[in-house]
Amino acid sequence: MENNMTLNTLMTTAAIAVALPLTALANSAENKAFVLEALENTLLAGNVDAVDDYFATDIIQHNEMFANGIEAQKGVVAFLSGNGDFDAEYVRVIADDDMVAVHARYEGFGPKPVIGFDVFRVEDGKIAEHWDNLIEEQPANPSGRSQIDGATEITDLDQTEANKALVEEFLTKSLIEHAEVNITDYISPVTYLQHNPMVADGLEGFGAFMAEMAQQGISMDYTEVHEVIGEGNFVLTMSEGTLGDEPTAFYDLFRLEDGLIVEHWDIIAPMPGPDAPHNEAGKF
Repeated sequence: MENNMTLNTLMTTAAIAVALPLTALANSAENKAFVLEALENTLLAGNVDAVDDYFATDIIQHNEMFANGIEAQKGVVAFLSGNGDFDAEYVRVIADDDMVAVHARYEGFGPKPVIGFDVFRVEDGKIAEHWDNLIEEQPANPSGRSQIDGATEITDLDQTEANKALVEEFLTKSLIEHAEVNITDYISPVTYLQHNPMVADGLEGFGAFMAEMAQQGISMDYTEVHEVIGEGNFVLTMSEGTLGDEPTAFYDLFRLEDGLIVEHWDIIAPMPGPDAPHNEAGKF
């Protein structure tokens, strides 16, 4: 299957990276390879028995549809294997020490394909915690880009911390504090490729989208950046805030070149409501 070829390629890349001498990079690579192996041998294989090999007994689950604990995780695998239609394309995988983030396209969760970010925390050789943000696949945006196409190669590992700091500062100043910022200190004025389904490329596209939102009386406010996960030129942030009056979860993936953001993907989804089947651990 095509997804297995993609997954095997990612696993091979991660395994090779384990040989890097720096401890932090080695830990990240080991955890990336472990998570990819876990996904292949449980979700993709439909193997409930393998769940014990990869997931902690007391796994903390932030998807509001599933309870905490390994029995619920086994239920997820059993459900997906039972419907016979589950498939996954893991497009980007970044690892930052014990955190591994996957940007993926899924089939079999429902009547339409789903695009999402899944984030896993690895502890003591097992997946101990899981977060996600998922929405149905949308048509191409005004620039003809999908929610998952674009660059995938991880580079500039020595710039990981600097890139994480720039992205967090950008979100904090522009979307939490609403400070006056020179946007070209953060986003490239030359190249800015946009994968949000409603936004066109370039600073002009971003500005036009924000102006249209303002004209409709819709505000987009971030209140807290919960996690910043980075590997080289890729940085994923997990934030909450509001879109209009609706509590919202924002997952943003940025690609940077020479200290500036040049590409952006996101998943924007409502926060769980009071009627969520399970929300014991909260969205974040």
